Amino acid sequence: MDLLTSSLLCLLFTWLLLQAFNSFRNGRKSSQRKLPPGPWPKPIIGNLFDLGDKPHRSLAKLAQIHGPVMSLKLGSILTIVVSSETTAKEILQKQDLTFCNRTIVDAVRASQHYEVGLSWIPVSPLWRTLRKVCNTHIFASIKLDANEYLRRNKIQELIANVSESCLKGEAVNIGQAAFDTTVNLLSNTVFSMDLVDPNSSIAREFKKTIFELKNLFEWLVENHF
Repeated sequence: MDLLTSSLLCLLFTWLLLQAFNSFRNGRKSSQRKLPPGPWPKPIIGNLFDLGDKPHRSLAKLAQIHGPVMSLKLGSILTIVVSSETTAKEILQKQDLTFCNRTIVDAVRASQHYEVGLSWIPVSPLWRTLRKVCNTHIFASIKLDANEYLRRNKIQELIANVSESCLKGEAVNIGQAAFDTTVNLLSNTVFSMDLVDPNSSIAREFKKTIFELKNLFEWLVENHF
């Protein structure tokens, strides 16, 4: 075993040891707080393995054991799961300001998007201002009507492409054509350009990424739901 491999293994062992220590320390702190009941979390991974390949079914079974309100550790993140309709209504309708904030993942923190992103910042004067700006300048009916020409142009392009394929005797993948039209409509609204263009390398890369995410989502739905 060379020096590099030994060093990497030593670093990995040290990291695992630190993670286990932090998990144990956080677990002791959590046990001192009044948290809902739940399965005992394992070091580092928490209750991730308790979810299995069908999380919704696993959560339903855990709720039968620990009650409609239970606490789980997803890795190092403490998560409260609510399975009762009455409790969910209490949280989402009556206590929404208390529970409206969300965990900010490291990928979002890396670029500091959470400081200005409407979906990440906590309820505050800044959040209310951004929401007002969105409602006034983006989602207002008059603004949506102002982009009607874009929707009309993309529909006309779709019809023209289908007509051209019909004249050539080519089969038309309606789902693909509708998807391309939708992506181009959104990209023109935001970036003033078509992202689905067979002659553009950036568009091809974006299109490939979108379809990989689409296939991944379909696989998750088929295998887990």
